[in-house]
Amino acid sequence: MKQGFRQSMAWLHTWVGLVPGWILYIVFLFGTVAFFQHEIDAWMRPELPSGTAVSPRALDAADALLRRRGAGAEGWNVSLPSVRGGSGLSVSWSVPGQDRHDRKEITLDPQTGRELAVRETRGGFFLYRMHFDLHYISVRWGRYLVCVAALAMLVAILSGVVTHKKIFTDFFQMRFGKGQRSWLDAHNATGVLALPFHVMITYTGLVTLLFTLMPWAISANFPDREAFYAASNPRAEEREASGTPAPTMPLRQIVAKAQGQWGGAQPSYISIEHPGDAHATARLYPQRTEWGNGRRNALYIDVAQRRIIPLPAPSHGGASATREVMVDLHTAWFAGYGLRWLYFLSGLGGTAMCATGLALWCVKRRIKLPDPANPHFGFRLVERLNIGFIAGAPTGIAIYFLMNRLFPLDLVERGGWEVDSLFIAWGAIFAWTLARPAKRAWVEALGTGALLFALVPVVNAVTTNRGLGPSLYRADWVFAGFDLAMIASAAGLAYAAWKVLRHQPKAAPARRRRATAEALA
Repeated sequence: MKQGFRQSMAWLHTWVGLVPGWILYIVFLFGTVAFFQHEIDAWMRPELPSGTAVSPRALDAADALLRRRGAGAEGWNVSLPSVRGGSGLSVSWSVPGQDRHDRKEITLDPQTGRELAVRETRGGFFLYRMHFDLHYISVRWGRYLVCVAALAMLVAILSGVVTHKKIFTDFFQMRFGKGQRSWLDAHNATGVLALPFHVMITYTGLVTLLFTLMPWAISANFPDREAFYAASNPRAEEREASGTPAPTMPLRQIVAKAQGQWGGAQPSYISIEHPGDAHATARLYPQRTEWGNGRRNALYIDVAQRRIIPLPAPSHGGASATREVMVDLHTAWFAGYGLRWLYFLSGLGGTAMCATGLALWCVKRRIKLPDPANPHFGFRLVERLNIGFIAGAPTGIAIYFLMNRLFPLDLVERGGWEVDSLFIAWGAIFAWTLARPAKRAWVEALGTGALLFALVPVVNAVTTNRGLGPSLYRADWVFAGFDLAMIASAAGLAYAAWKVLRHQPKAAPARRRRATAEALA
């Protein structure tokens, strides 16, 4: 090669980082927010109480409701709240002849069992799915794009370490007001500070989507994916309704039987097929609260004869166990709040690393343009995409939270409209930046995001009784922490807008000005 190895790695790092960089930024931003998806769920459903423990009284109320209003249904479903909150005790049932998705669902207070009117929302779950499914495109293509971006991320990390021979030395240098040098210092610092995390979260993310990237092992050994999942996660044989009536085991006893099998662990979801029939079967999935307990398989109970249905032992080997550990490391479901905040801050570092890298591409090349005030189309395209993604995506998230409080509670498809509002605001930022000079576009987009994030605690205090002050007084740390995070986000975006507003580009050296004048002549 004409260039040296390090120069080749620098070229690779530049282009592998730019082309999928906008997708990587979205993956890091939404994935980082999703570390607190259950807490976001709780904030976006303020009608739910802060307590998550399910009382026997509430289980009895759920059981009575299903028997009274779900009599004759094809199936009953019970969802128990997570220990981190975000959902109540919800029951639903499917009516014969209707689509299984078109079912009646009621949310109960997990302590008292009374019915609650809870607003429809996608909550934090949408933000979690967005970071690997994307939106408005098929799930398959969304995951393909994310996988390609993650593979590029691994290459960018390795080539970046090779490129910066003084990367660890430069980490301790943060020179402000130095133009390109400052952007490079920020990119190095955010990349090196959490470098092990960046490698881990990228690699484990690829393992999580392993069968999207490499489905051939399944294709070579199983007729389809359903057969593979049936072999790896044994299930009881499905039974048709017998037509013979039989009493169904009470819900409280079903939960107690499962806890006895799982060492006290609570179910997260219960599905009962053919309730009131002699072939009624309950399928229960456990909640995971401690990593040391390992993964527990679903439990099947014959709720007419009140016995556990034995299942064949799963054929798990070393590869399967390794993948499970990788998935657990990526999702951090086991993390307490201390470790979860460490994940979150490391994710913010990754988001900033992507943002500073994209901005550095423009800063580095602007000074080399013959006429920096009138760049060519390719440069303008990258610059506008940077503004639209880096400033537009957080603004969309702020609108998502605001619309959760401002939309009417009885709005049809309310959760879908919340999601649409995120992308409408994001698209508006894109459209606005196209009509504005680059510097003004940066300032106005970042300033808009700061204003909207600052409004979230205000609107929350006006529309609910769980504002920042009352939440701090009652030690409601989920709501208080959320509002404080919104204020911190507003402060961060406002500071960025202020820095861009105050920035004055340095004049080019006389030699470069002469060369530019000659080129224009």
